[in-house]
Amino acid sequence: MDIRTGFFYLFSALLLFAAFRVITARNPVYAALYLVLAFFQAAAVWILLKAEFLAISLVLVYVGAVMVLFLFVVMMLDINVDALRAGFWKHFPLAATVGVLIALEMAAVLMGGFRLGEEPRSVPSVVAQGTAQYSNTKELGKLLYTQYLYPLEIAAVLLLVAIIAAIALTLRQRKDTKHTNSSDQVRIRASDRLQIIKQAPTMVAPQADPVPAAAEGKA
Repeated sequence: MDIRTGFFYLFSALLLFAAFRVITARNPVYAALYLVLAFFQAAAVWILLKAEFLAISLVLVYVGAVMVLFLFVVMMLDINVDALRAGFWKHFPLAATVGVLIALEMAAVLMGGFRLGEEPRSVPSVVAQGTAQYSNTKELGKLLYTQYLYPLEIAAVLLLVAIIAAIALTLRQRKDTKHTNSSDQVRIRASDRLQIIKQAPTMVAPQADPVPAAAEGKA
């Protein structure tokens, strides 16, 4: 076994461990951190397969943006973990069945088309001085904007619709939230917020009520 195969098994084992801890960690923050670890291991496996562009994209997009957002949201929300686990064992058989089916489908695809010892084939982009130079990023760009142009445009339209829908849901008028107008806040004056009242510096203490004579005799 060469060093490349050893690194592959190491990164794959860490990836499986991190993915298992994502669904078994009791703390949501720990689960998100394990997911970050899983993304890093997947990027390392892609680098071993000479897919550097996909590895860098995974680290920059998912680890650098999406997972940071997840961590902030999870840490800011007051999540009741006990309420989330209330129906875990109730839905566990269905979830386990779906998980086993997905694992079998992935195994059937990978065992037929994935070989660790095979080198990934690539189309030479530049031939200089009799030596073929390859660029995975360039070849990926050619495929995206030629053969897969329509799926790429459909995905772009779907993302644009999702962004517009998110903005529309955020800006809608809701009765349970308070909305402030920034222009009104800028035009506000100090006299509208603060009112000064003149008051005497000293006040006469109220006199105590006189004690009745009958009460004094009894005392």
